[in-house]
Amino acid sequence: MILHVKSVLTFVMAAYCVSSIHVSMAEETIPESSKPVTEQLVNTLTKLSGGPHAGFRANHAKGLVVKGDFTPAATAASITKAVHLQTAVTPVTVRFSNATGVPNIPDADGNAFPKGIAIRFQLADGSYTDIVSISVNAFPAATPEDFLGLLNAVAASGPEAAKPSPVEQFLGSHPAALKFVTTPKPAPVSFATQAFYGVNAFKFTNAKGEVSYGRYRIEPVNGQQFLSKTEQEKAAPDYLMQELPARLMKEAASYRISVQLADAGDEVNNATVIWPDTRRVVELGTLTIRTVDADGKTFEKNNMFNPLVLVDGIEPSADPILLARPSAYAVSYGRRLSGQ
Repeated sequence: MILHVKSVLTFVMAAYCVSSIHVSMAEETIPESSKPVTEQLVNTLTKLSGGPHAGFRANHAKGLVVKGDFTPAATAASITKAVHLQTAVTPVTVRFSNATGVPNIPDADGNAFPKGIAIRFQLADGSYTDIVSISVNAFPAATPEDFLGLLNAVAASGPEAAKPSPVEQFLGSHPAALKFVTTPKPAPVSFATQAFYGVNAFKFTNAKGEVSYGRYRIEPVNGQQFLSKTEQEKAAPDYLMQELPARLMKEAASYRISVQLADAGDEVNNATVIWPDTRRVVELGTLTIRTVDADGKTFEKNNMFNPLVLVDGIEPSADPILLARPSAYAVSYGRRLSGQ
């Protein structure tokens, strides 16, 4: 399913209306388990953050919006005919963010990981396409239902929960989730020194009709840099949100965007299955961040990044996590617009 801009607006407004109807008709009378899984995901994320926090995302609430441009590499056309990956430079708007729905979570807090990046490519015809990625090359669940199971287990595992707690039981029976939560997530020196990964695969088609599946990689040109444990413990609550604007006053920050291609037989519809580093990687181009968006707070409230807003030459895989993301985002977006 490819969503273009007009259909996205219709889709989002429909989700918004559904969400509003639920609220106006005493939503609390509807059993939680009877609601769509994507709505339950948003509700549980909101609960975990101590929300609702009016006007903020249910997840990745705290963020920073910047502007720059993307310059395609010559190799990009070998795997896709997507218009923004050919020759012309494309303006971009990028949002970096912390995990959770807590709007003021300290940047170095362990719960603020994984970090997020959302990239909007502003196309020449007035439309756009998005990439949404996280700072860990992994995901804890293969389906929205399993992801909801993990979140509900966390929510039920308060200090008074019996041992083994619900989350301990869940992790004991879900190895991908256990691997995800135990994977080290060091605090970066800067958003400019943090790599990001697309955990969902997409189908890429070039001008010859040749098809390949791949996952995005967004890596700082100058390499990754992380704080020491001591530095992380002493970091100011907003150190990342303050560091990047200061850095951009001196110089631009650049990332190399590439696609790791699947080999025949690789699993392309399961976000918990990570491909070996030996898989071929094709460079798509260079993302250059130049300035902070002066209207970033307004932009992030009024816009929803959507990984299924695609152009000819890129299609979604059948990954159920990928296909569920726009619906969950739309629920959160509708609530954000209505001040919930």
